[in-house]
Amino acid sequence: MTAAVHVVLPGGVDDPAAPSGGNTYDRAVCDRLTRTADVHEIAVPGDWPRPGTAARDALTGALAGLADGATVLLDGLVAGGVPEILEPEAGRLRLIVLVHLPLGDETGLAPAEAAELAARERRVLHAAAGVVATSRAAARRVAALHDLPVERIAVAPPGVDPAPPATPSEAGNRLLCVAAVTPRKGHDVLIRALSGLGDLDWSCVCVGATDRAGFLPAPVPPGVEFTGPRTCAELDASYAGADLLVLPSRAETYGMVVTEALARGVPVLGTRVDGVPEALGAAPDGTVPGELVPPGDPDALAAALRRWLTDPALRRRRRAAARARRDTLSGWDATARLIGDVLQRGTT
Repeated sequence: MTAAVHVVLPGGVDDPAAPSGGNTYDRAVCDRLTRTADVHEIAVPGDWPRPGTAARDALTGALAGLADGATVLLDGLVAGGVPEILEPEAGRLRLIVLVHLPLGDETGLAPAEAAELAARERRVLHAAAGVVATSRAAARRVAALHDLPVERIAVAPPGVDPAPPATPSEAGNRLLCVAAVTPRKGHDVLIRALSGLGDLDWSCVCVGATDRAGFLPAPVPPGVEFTGPRTCAELDASYAGADLLVLPSRAETYGMVVTEALARGVPVLGTRVDGVPEALGAAPDGTVPGELVPPGDPDALAAALRRWLTDPALRRRRRAAARARRDTLSGWDATARLIGDVLQRGTT
């Protein structure tokens, strides 16, 4: 077993009421790192990346208690906004920052707030011994945004758990969207697209937190159901009952729900942003298991949905591609190995 690794996580990483791709990634990697390293988790509750005094004091105290030379992997949500805490520790601790999403890239931020978060994150990443991104596109974005050599940023794409293949319906009209309802995820675009498909038979289940759903246009068309968050068996059942995953995000560093759908042989209709093309990938013969459209374009999304719903031959081709892509997906063990390599060498 290798030397100790300290992992700094958001306090709600295991909260079933607030599932997120970042939390899933952190938990999957931590659990697997324990097989080869002495892992010590430090969960810091707080309103990250804008922590209050208690959260800041907790993080400061946790880092101060670590021995000189300790290796520390920090979730970027916790680390990115507090350079005044991390910069003084960078000389004695090996700080590795995992960036799920650049803080200033969150949709809906005021320009001044986005600029401040980006400036603070830049200081943190320049002080860190290493930086990890979750896709090649995310690494390029972080490098350009923060003036870092792209070769200094390691890439550790999310894995996916094996799952039984879904049984498709003949009509292919069971649509599924798995994402917290926020402007970045583009549910408003989805609602506008579906509003133009009233002449077709479809249903759309939207799985994800709805506490920030005030931006959605009204009325929501019949056939759309918002379920709130689902995890474990409930989420598995949602995928099993789907014909097509729809992910209309405006920004997405990777898109773990894409590979979660593909793991079940479910094709994907997504947006051509950031890491989504990497997650969608292609079958061994080069066929694409779905379609990508421009972000923020309800007409393009509606047209793609109409093609899917009205063309049985297209559905057959994309289902075959999704089943073939399913066999090429990497698991979480591969992700943990990539992270472990970075932790062992200390710098990227």
